[in-house]
Amino acid sequence: MTGEEKFARDLFRDGTSFSKSVADLAQLPDDDVPEIAFAGRSNVGKSSLLNALTTKHGMARTSNTPGRTQLLNLFPVGEPPRMRLVDMPGYGYARAPKQVVNAWKRLVFDYLRGRRNLQRVMLLIDARRGVKAVDEEIMDLLDEAAVTWQAVLTKGDKLKNTGPVAEGVAQAIIKRPAAFPGVAVTSSEKNIGVDELRVTILDAARS
Repeated sequence: MTGEEKFARDLFRDGTSFSKSVADLAQLPDDDVPEIAFAGRSNVGKSSLLNALTTKHGMARTSNTPGRTQLLNLFPVGEPPRMRLVDMPGYGYARAPKQVVNAWKRLVFDYLRGRRNLQRVMLLIDARRGVKAVDEEIMDLLDEAAVTWQAVLTKGDKLKNTGPVAEGVAQAIIKRPAAFPGVAVTSSEKNIGVDELRVTILDAARS
């Protein structure tokens, strides 16, 4: 572990806490704290990755039920906060009532388009499934809103070799104007790529 990785680990471990959940942009803090958001299909592993990043396995609530996260969940890092992690509602879950799905979409889209604090979106993609049409819809939205985003593969331990899928995702995003170069490969269960991702997030918040 490098010195920067150790600094980031200690900061995330000792300085991260749950602040609140919001259902509307008006409920978000009125400050200049940079925000790093986590987006992805329902059940892609956003909460598990947040728990791994902070080494607090009960901080973000995980569930095997897709669509459980229905609000923007805020996690300030540091005191005073150096940044704020934002766990966004998962997308692409069709079983929820239509009015609930529409409310999720409005919340997500309003946040992505209108939040000046937002520095980068970590777009989580299940390594076993690759980029799906619903992921491409979010990529289109992020590109249109000129929000810098980065592809992060989750559940990398479920594959013997993540190289081909990582390369496939890299090729899928190479011409997208708002995409940050490179694809991060992670596993919350095996702690793969977590140290490196903390540093990436910290750098993004500083930019």
